[in-house]
Amino acid sequence: MAGHEVYVFTFGDLDQQNQEPRVIYSRGVPLSDSGFYLSMRYSREAKQLLQTMDVVHVHHPFLSGRLALRYCRLLKIPIVYTNHTRYDLYAQTYLPIMPEEMSQGILQAYLPSFCNAVDLVVAPSAGMEKVLRQLNVDGNVEVVPNGVDLKNFQNASPLSRAELGYKPDDILLVYAGRIALEKNLPFLLRSFAGVAQAIPNAQLLLIGSGIQPYEEEIRSLIEEMDLTRRVRMVGRVDYEKLPSYLAMCDAFVTASVTEVHPLSVIEAMGAGLPVMGIHSVGVGDTVVDGVTGLLATHDLPAFTAKLTRLCLDPNLRAQLSDSARKASSAYAIERTTDIMLKHYERLVRESHPRKGHWSIRLRKLLERITQ
Repeated sequence: MAGHEVYVFTFGDLDQQNQEPRVIYSRGVPLSDSGFYLSMRYSREAKQLLQTMDVVHVHHPFLSGRLALRYCRLLKIPIVYTNHTRYDLYAQTYLPIMPEEMSQGILQAYLPSFCNAVDLVVAPSAGMEKVLRQLNVDGNVEVVPNGVDLKNFQNASPLSRAELGYKPDDILLVYAGRIALEKNLPFLLRSFAGVAQAIPNAQLLLIGSGIQPYEEEIRSLIEEMDLTRRVRMVGRVDYEKLPSYLAMCDAFVTASVTEVHPLSVIEAMGAGLPVMGIHSVGVGDTVVDGVTGLLATHDLPAFTAKLTRLCLDPNLRAQLSDSARKASSAYAIERTTDIMLKHYERLVRESHPRKGHWSIRLRKLLERITQ
């Protein structure tokens, strides 16, 4: 990244990991078939290497964040935290038996103290900053959008529709992302069912994968709604091929209300797709209603009406497409990386005098002795 060395510290099965340069694995316990691993500590070697970093950027407040504080705080290594997740909504989605007031209270008790302990808090969108404020985070929060390498999306050649069984005049809607509970896919399918009744050449393509039991639930729902000839699930596709899939389509659709700053939406805009979404944090921060896409309330008739309009009006799609492609440039990874790099450089400059202090050297020596 701009000539700097970047290391990734994570967990996994050490016997099955590829030898990726500067990706440092510590042994973890697999969480079902999710592909994620869990542990409460890094290996001794990973910890020692982590403590040589100039700056540490964590993307999770409950695990990697706590480990960074434990290993790096005493050594005065600057710690940056980016909040990528709507933890308030995830708790309601995955722990429905927990009262909303309780989950909100837990977050309000934990997040402010964690954010005060790090050197910089980053929100990928203005909407996410507002959510953090509502969770009582009162320190400085910088808004730095997620960056996307847009070149492949802006220059993509579309796949052949005929090879996938689509007709040239089909109106092809696409969703790309995880097949997961928080993505609100049943709502999207119900809306599309209404569109499909009114527009015989409308088709929906679902790209992505998830935990197998939930994928099966979605497949069963498609069958129950008699949409098997109108909705296709292609599973996970190679990221290199994703731009061509998107370029083949007419519009990107999502019903998720749990996003922070959705990369899939930015990628679709880069490929020139108008976006149909819901007014919410993340999607609402990225899509301008009537300019780069259409936004509706989280109401099935309202969403379906706007989606039907998008399908029926090719001139509107063309207008939104052009604006979406231009607007995507604001999220080019070159631009967002430059913004983030300036924050890193400032934090490193500010930490150097403290790193050289005798008390810091003593703490570092004690850390090594007690390992």
